[in-house]
Parts: sequence; C-alpha cells; structure tokens
Amino acid sequence: MAIKIDKKIVDYSVVKEEEPEVEGASPATAPAEKDNIVQLHEKLERPEMLIGSTYKVKTPLSEHALYVTINDIILNPGTEHELRRPFEIFINSKNMDHFQWIVALTRIISAVFRKGGDVTFLVEELRSVFDPRGGYFKKGGKYMPSLVAEIGDAIECHLRMIGMLKDEGLDEHQKKLVAEKRAQYETAVTESTESGDTSDFPAGSQLCSKCQTRAVIQMDGCLTCLNCGDSKCG
Repeated sequence: MAIKIDKKIVDYSVVKEEEPEVEGASPATAPAEKDNIVQLHEKLERPEMLIGSTYKVKTPLSEHALYVTINDIILNPGTEHELRRPFEIFINSKNMDHFQWIVALTRIISAVFRKGGDVTFLVEELRSVFDPRGGYFKKGGKYMPSLVAEIGDAIECHLRMIGMLKDEGLDEHQKKLVAEKRAQYETAVTESTESGDTSDFPAGSQLCSKCQTRAVIQMDGCLTCLNCGDSKCG
C-alpha cells in the first residue's frame, strides 16, 4: 500500500518486526532473573550494617599492636548467587607514628574492594613491600619483610576465610615426605632452649625462599622445607 507524503520529513526511525512470543513465557519476564543479580561495583551503596572480622597484628617493631578490621558485603542473600565480598578496611592502633600512611593505605584498599572483580592481587602486592631497616619473624617462624607485608598477610587470611582464595595445600606424597624428614631431624637434633625460639619448627631451621617460613632443614644432603615441602633436590 502506497502512502503519499505531503509534509516535510523532520525525523525518522526504523521499525523492526515484532518477534514471536515464546509459548509459556513472556519476553518481558524471561531475562528478569538474570537482571536481578547484583554485582559489586563502585556505585553500589553501602548498607546500614556490614559483617566483618578483626585481626590483631603484633610486631616486635612497636610496643602497640595493630587491629585490622575488614567488613564484608553480602550480595544476593538467600539465593544461589549469594556472595560475600570485602567492602572496606580499617586499621587502628594506639601507636600514632604511622597514622598518615595507614589512613591513606586503608582508603586506597577500600576503593579497590568497592571496584569489585578479582582483588586477590592486593595480597601479593602488599607482601612484596620490604622495609629498608629489615624485616622480622612473627610467631611460628614466618618471616615478614615489613609491617605492610603483615597487613597483606591479614588480608590473605580473610580472603581465604570468605572463600576468595583457595588453599591448595600439600599432596599426600609431600605430606609423607615432610613428616618423615621432621621425624628424622627431631630424633637426631635436640632443640635448643637457650635461643628462645618460639617457632613450631626445629631450632636452627633456615628461611624458605618459597613460603618465607624458617622451616628448612638439611637431611641426607638435601635442603627440605618442613612447612611447604619445597626441596632443592626436586
């Protein structure tokens, strides 16, 4: 059917053919379930209440401890898409020497949390910070290159707790090897009580370059870590 145009054309649009309706479901409601899934992004408003955890960081560098609090947001609660993700971080201490950079660090980390996506890279970035004055050993014999690195260690612990980081652990062969090496070493060497070492591993253990724990011993001419199973002999 021809239509005669007797007026000036000032606008136009393309008319699409109507798609056939799917039997038993309306096009308006089909994608509704997918559209209702909430993802973490920087424009997501902060709820009135958040759940979180607080980690105590006590180093030999300061008389006072640091308390690292990480609050989490629950996305899509009560559904199969429910997720717990870190939303903000606070660090408090009686020691005011590091106040400025700690406030700056917490604000930057909180901003990264609210961006969403994979935030696990923060752990490796923070643990790669070294103090020019030297690091220290925390309780258990694990080496910390700096205070910032131990804050990263606390964040790693939290991400493992909420399931964002998975602990692969040792396989059965490695567990058996570590158990045998530790039993042999403890039989051959008596731990020194004069050193005051609070490590869970034998006295005189060396620092492992892989897991940063003082747990490397030499048995049968081979250096083996009793914590992660790393061995110089492969």
